[in-house]
Amino acid sequence: MTDKLTVSVLGTGIMGAAMARNLARAGHTVRAWNRTRAKAEPLTADGAFVADTPAEAVQGADVVLTMLYDGPAALDVMREAAPALRSGAAWVQSTTAGIEAIADLAAFAREHDLVFYDAPVLGTRQPAEAGLLTVLAAGPAEGRGTVTPVFDAVGARTVWTGEDGGAGTATRLKLVANSWVLAVTNAATEVLALSKALDVDPQRFFEVIDGGPLDMGYLRAKTGLVLNDELTPAQFAVTTAAKDARLIVEAGERYGVRLDVAAASAERFERAAAQGHGDEDMAAAYFASFEEAAEERER
Repeated sequence: MTDKLTVSVLGTGIMGAAMARNLARAGHTVRAWNRTRAKAEPLTADGAFVADTPAEAVQGADVVLTMLYDGPAALDVMREAAPALRSGAAWVQSTTAGIEAIADLAAFAREHDLVFYDAPVLGTRQPAEAGLLTVLAAGPAEGRGTVTPVFDAVGARTVWTGEDGGAGTATRLKLVANSWVLAVTNAATEVLALSKALDVDPQRFFEVIDGGPLDMGYLRAKTGLVLNDELTPAQFAVTTAAKDARLIVEAGERYGVRLDVAAASAERFERAAAQGHGDEDMAAAYFASFEEAAEERER
């Protein structure tokens, strides 16, 4: 098969829009859809066709890529697309769907003769826009020639975890990785909150750990978003972080593991969202440390 494909991108939020744009720039024909059409419309400047419905978007697609909120959302949209799905097309499912949802998505793929690839990605807005995501992928080896050009367009590398997308091995790895990302994010924001409460200049903390094993580029990046009031546009939104944290907790419960930090992370993100920070970067979890989050903007 030629490496120039027709790719349908269903879901053009922070990640999906960047992925669609990089696919178009790589020379693929992109047919995009988003429930709020205005979020997809800018992709026309990159040569993408913006469809009114999921069914219209998947017409003639070699590959359907879903980047939606969660597993049930992905399944609902694919059901809307079902009448126009081409038998034998590849379905690259990049939504962080959670372990329980993967079985339902894989079953839908079998029912509609789609080649299913469980392919969540690691990265936020900046690496997505630069085409530098890490793709975690599971699916049949014989069809990888079709999906590899898609992965190459959106990511810097692909880590294969197995040949059965329905087994959820890629999703499991994504949840493990995200458990670390979310924990570090909340730890970073609590450092700032405690510094404020104790009247400690956070720069003194950074001086203490500078260049040592406790120093992290990610710590500097996330705290910088708070300190410099750069929480919008979000690299990764609070509401999405809360959803992923809940999926991590559910995965632990399913396999008999108590994940206290993940549970606390979920509550913290949910509290920040309830305070009005849901669309901001997940570093806005900082505000969850205070009863009156609005007042903290005047910190």
